[in-house]
Amino acid sequence: MANFGTTERIPTSSTPSSASDAYDEPKEPHQKHLNDFKFYCPCNIPLTPEAAAIRIIRNLANLGLYYTLFVWIILFITLIPQRKVSLILLVIMTYVTTLYLLLLRACPNSVVLHKIIDKRFVLALLAIATAAQLIATRAGIHLAVTLACSVPLLLVHAVLWISGNVYEVVQVSAAEQYVPLSDRNKSGAEGLDVV
Repeated sequence: MANFGTTERIPTSSTPSSASDAYDEPKEPHQKHLNDFKFYCPCNIPLTPEAAAIRIIRNLANLGLYYTLFVWIILFITLIPQRKVSLILLVIMTYVTTLYLLLLRACPNSVVLHKIIDKRFVLALLAIATAAQLIATRAGIHLAVTLACSVPLLLVHAVLWISGNVYEVVQVSAAEQYVPLSDRNKSGAEGLDVV
């Protein structure tokens, strides 16, 4: 008769591992495993100017939307008390830019939107039109002060911030565990410093 159901597998290892082998209890109850704790800092100073330039370019590509939003919020707040018309035009241009980006997402296979018309050209054109509208409504000083104050902060952040994959999956025995990247990963990004 056929054997239906589950069958027991015989383990290939000769000695069974006990639970006490996996975790060693400290000898004193107040003693802790402090050597297991590591602090990972996502910021560090690049070693060379070339590394700083590469990091700035990579962070502008990865975090450009957040940088733009940061500048937009500061400009929005500075326009609230005095320049109502400029504020309305800024919001209108924000809606136009959002609609364009949503159109790009809605039509991912469009040859005209993605191949013929470059997205960077359209976004630069929208930024120039927004700046021209702000200057025409006498809010150019607000734009200049906002850019003069926020761009250096963004550049410092872009130089110091380590972006990219901070963890990689490595196979340790039979289980996959997350470990911090060592010196450099496969794409050449810098790893995190261990303090």
